Amino acid sequence: MSLQIARRHRAALLHEIHLFEHAIASPSAEPGWRERFGIRLRTLRGAFAEHIVVTEGEDGLYAELLEHAPRLHRRVQVLTREHAAIAVSMSALQRRTDVPGSRVDELRRGGGEVLRALSRHRQRGADLVYDAYETDIGGET
Repeated sequence: MSLQIARRHRAALLHEIHLFEHAIASPSAEPGWRERFGIRLRTLRGAFAEHIVVTEGEDGLYAELLEHAPRLHRRVQVLTREHAAIAVSMSALQRRTDVPGSRVDELRRGGGEVLRALSRHRQRGADLVYDAYETDIGGET
């Protein structure tokens, strides 16, 4: 059951990632750019927080996965540590976004770093699920 839930949340997280990418890439000279960037970052943070609950929760994907394939414990630990690091990066970027004098290029660079970390994390998660169940987690539609 957790795998099915994780698939749905994976697709929702990917949608928020795409919206954030669009916010980063939109012209910063447009009125409200910083506000839109901040809103998209907040919604991405919310989707990522939900991802953490879905994967790390007591009945989450990782618990189910480890029941099925305990040999993957170390890789689950790595993904769990990545959750914390990515969440910290997003929070730091949100704080910089909320400071009126923050430079656009710094915000974009920070956003790009968050996106790269999310991309690596998503790939490692998909690889982990595949190794446990020999199935693709999907959610890339």
